[in-house]
Amino acid sequence: MSPTPDSAVQTVRTYISGHRDAFLDDLAQWLRIASVSVQPEHAEHVRDSARWLAGHLSATGFPVAEVWETDGGHPAVYAEWPSDDPDAPTVLVYGHHDVQPAAREDGWHTDPFDPVTRDGRLYARGAADDKGQVLFHTLGVRAHLAATGRTTPAVHLKLLVEGEEEAGSPHFRALVETRRDRLAADAVIVSDTGMWSETTPTVCTGMRGLAECQITLHGPGQDIHSGSFGGAVPNPATAAARLAAALHDAHERITIPGFYDGVAELTDDERRLLAELPFDEAAWLASAHSRATLGEHGHTTLERIWARPTAEVNGIAGGYQGPGGKTIIPSTATLKLSFRLVAGQDPDTIESAVRDWVAATLPAGIRHEITFSGATRPCLTPLGHPALTAVTRAMSTAFDGATVRYTREGGSGPAADLQDVLAAPVLFLGISVPSDGWHAPNEKIELDLLLKGAETAAHLWAELPGALR
Repeated sequence: MSPTPDSAVQTVRTYISGHRDAFLDDLAQWLRIASVSVQPEHAEHVRDSARWLAGHLSATGFPVAEVWETDGGHPAVYAEWPSDDPDAPTVLVYGHHDVQPAAREDGWHTDPFDPVTRDGRLYARGAADDKGQVLFHTLGVRAHLAATGRTTPAVHLKLLVEGEEEAGSPHFRALVETRRDRLAADAVIVSDTGMWSETTPTVCTGMRGLAECQITLHGPGQDIHSGSFGGAVPNPATAAARLAAALHDAHERITIPGFYDGVAELTDDERRLLAELPFDEAAWLASAHSRATLGEHGHTTLERIWARPTAEVNGIAGGYQGPGGKTIIPSTATLKLSFRLVAGQDPDTIESAVRDWVAATLPAGIRHEITFSGATRPCLTPLGHPALTAVTRAMSTAFDGATVRYTREGGSGPAADLQDVLAAPVLFLGISVPSDGWHAPNEKIELDLLLKGAETAAHLWAELPGALR
């Protein structure tokens, strides 16, 4: 791929600068819609948000812009703008239009659904997560057309904007499977992520998956006297504690047989690139409100939270919890576990391994039940993938030739469903930064970075045809 011509770079910037105010006015209008998916009283607002976006995409130039219903959930928005080049690759952009709950009494300085611009920042719920990062694509595609002189994008461009991401995407995979033919793409761009910092542009290359379960342990048929029976019958609370303690060995490796089978180990290049990030471990530790780091031996903190699988005890309970003592052997105990998964791990395989391990570890006389929640698969884009190179080049161009570094994210999202169902590589394009306060009071977006997102998208549509052909 050849460098983006200087004339095209300047045309993109001129277009974005000239349309900045109108774009921000549109974004503010959208942010005023309180599309809170987890609160039933806002269900109609989520629908209003979908309608608003479909209308805005039509006005942008997308010849197809539809509100897609889900089976019992909130609506998504689909849009499509075919290229006039029949050989152009197809690219699907993912984002979401629902937002987290927010109220002035939570600590907001202003009404969370009345956008306020102050000191180069736009404050409102959804400004960063994710309405701002969805909408910059509308400005970006128009800038792309202005810079290339095209009347249609250089790629067959599709958008899928979910309405339930903040509610855990309960209907998302079914929607993608049902609409698989409409959503078919050569690559997926997820714009629901961020950068390392305001001064360090980065591209995320993967997210961990998630499996979680609750284990209920049953001992005696009822609570019994510890003096009469203690030391002679199995105690489910003790069994729960021993099970939790047995999860890791002395080197903090997970002891479940087969747990690491298939794990994609970090390459030397990947470890080097992670080490190049300006990571302040002391500051990170303070943000974790912890006094020390702890994790799998032989790996750095960033490697542990981004590229290594984990097993965590999320809750443990059993027996008497009130004031004073109550000398009993409790009849039941519970243990809640979660497992962050990395590329190469399959949630179904992990579930089977956990079930076998629990059955083999518990003592005789303890009956147990395990309930697993819906799992999320991990996703990873290899560093050498041509589409990732295209994203990197587009962002570097937008950021005046800056070196773009690579990150991963420790959390989970619906990106893996798109990768799994559509069998397409997933790339991440986000410009939000940690100070934006996702899910927190006074969420904001840096306006200069928001426009850099539009600029990156404009260059990306010109870069991807060469990368994906």
